[in-house]
Amino acid sequence: MSRRLSQNNISRLTRRSSPRTPSTQPSTSPSSSHARVPRKTLSSRSQPDRPDKKTTVVVSGKRRNGEKSSRIRQRRQFSNPFATLLLYTLRLSIMGIGISAIAGTVLTVIRPTQFPGANFHERGGFAVARRSMSDNSQGIFTQASASSLSLTRELLPLKAKLEALAAKYPKLQPGVFFVDLDSGNYVNVRGEQGFSAASTIKIPILIAFFQDVDAGKARLDEMLTMKKELIGGGSGDLQYQQPGKQFSALETARKMIVISDNTATNMIIERLGGIKALNQRFQDWGLTSTAIHNSLPDLEGTNTTSPRDLAHLLAMVNRGELVSLKSRDRLLGIMQETQNRNLLPQGLEKDATIAHKTGDIGSVLGDAGIVDMPSGKRYIASILVKRPHNDGNAKKLIQGISRTAYQHFKWYKARPAAKQEAKNRSNT
Repeated sequence: MSRRLSQNNISRLTRRSSPRTPSTQPSTSPSSSHARVPRKTLSSRSQPDRPDKKTTVVVSGKRRNGEKSSRIRQRRQFSNPFATLLLYTLRLSIMGIGISAIAGTVLTVIRPTQFPGANFHERGGFAVARRSMSDNSQGIFTQASASSLSLTRELLPLKAKLEALAAKYPKLQPGVFFVDLDSGNYVNVRGEQGFSAASTIKIPILIAFFQDVDAGKARLDEMLTMKKELIGGGSGDLQYQQPGKQFSALETARKMIVISDNTATNMIIERLGGIKALNQRFQDWGLTSTAIHNSLPDLEGTNTTSPRDLAHLLAMVNRGELVSLKSRDRLLGIMQETQNRNLLPQGLEKDATIAHKTGDIGSVLGDAGIVDMPSGKRYIASILVKRPHNDGNAKKLIQGISRTAYQHFKWYKARPAAKQEAKNRSNT
């Protein structure tokens, strides 16, 4: 009994001295204690690593988000090929503009027109010219290879009609040249033949005047003095003015065309450097039959030209090849005021307009100009008729040719030059 009590006391003392464990603590069996130790060890080791692990996850998440956005941008870039193409096209265009500006500057400095070369081109029997400028020309346009007028095919049906009409007047010798400026189609009936120019010589003189205005060698408002030796008879009213009277250059040039004033013509010829200088300029333009040999009125008919030369000049003026566009408009405006409307205008309908210049001496009657139709078509008409002295049939013939050509251009449908040439190649 006493032994049992002592054992109980020992166990009580042992319980008091040992720490109390929570009621939820698992069993203290060896197996339980062995399983608990690794769990505590793992927990204590993992606790300091938790912040680094979270940081790693966040960083990797940012990387993944960056890679994802980069892929999205790449998809957007490649998902719109049209935008990419447009971007590269814009870049190439900007680069091309820069290169063109540099090249233009270099060519301006070099002035390639100073160098000799093939300056003349002839297609379809019709010479054409382009404006060029050299050191000694000071703004004078000279002959050069160009495409101011490209003749495509001859209008054979219209040519046959005109030849049949001319056959009714066996005593007359007409020269005819028509050009459809829209298609390049043309009619040539002895157009290269030289004729006495009469007052049609005033067309190239007027062009030369405006050429000098463009070059700064003449001014429209400068005053020209009418000298006694420059007074010419025939048409015009300046011949009745007192010598020494002055007129502006523009008024003088206008009288030369509108009322065909011969005195005004002689004044302009002198202002432009004289007959020799003008003839040289005509040659530079590529004119083969046009030359001045005497002052106006030249009733003997020594001054010469051809229907082709006049058509050639008008074609270049129409394209702005010899004068500036401003001078071209002023020049054609003056020619529209021509008072003599008895020749080419008689063959036109009322809504058509014409800028032209007539010529009339005993042996030759002529008219040349640019016709604008209400439909918008534009063509060149150039007619010179050699005749017995003052034969009135020449007037009827020119009117008939003008009327026949106008009606033909009104109703026919021109084939564009490119399509016609392609068709010819396919047939061969």
